[in-house]
Amino acid sequence: MNRKIRVLVVDDSRMIRDVLTDILNEQGDIEVVGAAADAYEARDMVRDLNPDVVTLDVEMPKMSGLEFLDKLMRARPIPVLMISSFTERGSEVTFRALELGAVDFVTKPKLNEQTPDDYGAMIAEKIRAAKSARLKMPRRSPEDGGVGQVPVVPVQKRPVPRGVKTAETLIVVGASTGGTEAIREFLVGMPPDCPGIAIVQHMPENFTRMFAERLNGLCQITVKEAEHNDAILPGHAYVAPGGKHLWVKRDQGQLIAKLSTEPPMNLHRPSVDFLFLSAAKYVGADAIGVIMTGMGRDGAQGMLEMKNAGAWNLAQDEASSVIFGMPREAIEAGAVHEVAPLNKLRERALARAAKKETTR
Repeated sequence: MNRKIRVLVVDDSRMIRDVLTDILNEQGDIEVVGAAADAYEARDMVRDLNPDVVTLDVEMPKMSGLEFLDKLMRARPIPVLMISSFTERGSEVTFRALELGAVDFVTKPKLNEQTPDDYGAMIAEKIRAAKSARLKMPRRSPEDGGVGQVPVVPVQKRPVPRGVKTAETLIVVGASTGGTEAIREFLVGMPPDCPGIAIVQHMPENFTRMFAERLNGLCQITVKEAEHNDAILPGHAYVAPGGKHLWVKRDQGQLIAKLSTEPPMNLHRPSVDFLFLSAAKYVGADAIGVIMTGMGRDGAQGMLEMKNAGAWNLAQDEASSVIFGMPREAIEAGAVHEVAPLNKLRERALARAAKKETTR
């Protein structure tokens, strides 16, 4: 019989500790071995209890969640799942935590409301993913030793000329666990004249806008949360909003982003398959698919449809993936032309796009 996943819950709220402990102990393969009210208790419990995964509140007294995470990842790297509030401040801190090495995050259960039926299943799935995650070297700010907020200074964007045509070539990207950092690396070096890019990252509502804004401040291209009927322009990337599917359509020669509240696909909304299937139908051979780190199989079927429609598909390799699940499923489905490490995906996608442009 397999050993249960040992979890340490760290939160300054006793009620949150109790709620998380009850939720997790209901899972047959997960056991909460300890609950700490602050970073100092957590430090001792990590040493004494040797947990497989730590859930960590982003904001705590005595020592912040970020400071504790930074110290933990330096001294004893361990999979950490952040428990984040829905506030703007909460989302800012959460993205910094992911930069510092946290595997993933979930939103904090609201004590004054009934916990959604699927909350336990969702957090359990993320803990299972964290347990099997390949931990990455954290990205730190040299000015502050790694803990403070990395300043995001907006890059000067080129104005979009009036009457510019929408993108001919479209890069569609799908990711889940570990994807926020993978997508950042993929986009940061994109040139201003790159093809249009549509992105699905599994992420709850209220976080995708902040994610897009952070990327927009780091990239030469314009990155925005997608809105219904956005024209998909060269040098622009569109991030699916949490809670809505993103899909694309050609309408009178224009490539347009569309949003949908149709039911989840593969348990996700936004779903990578939803985007990829639309790219297969409406973009065909002018599409380039990129599937990145993540748990599960979302994207595999859509990527196969893209391949059958003439698209060129890339998958992130196992060594550079936090979780190899989604790329593996696409590869095993026969949907992938090329497998490459994360630091080569942008180069390979742009090379393929250039090849498409020369054969028009």
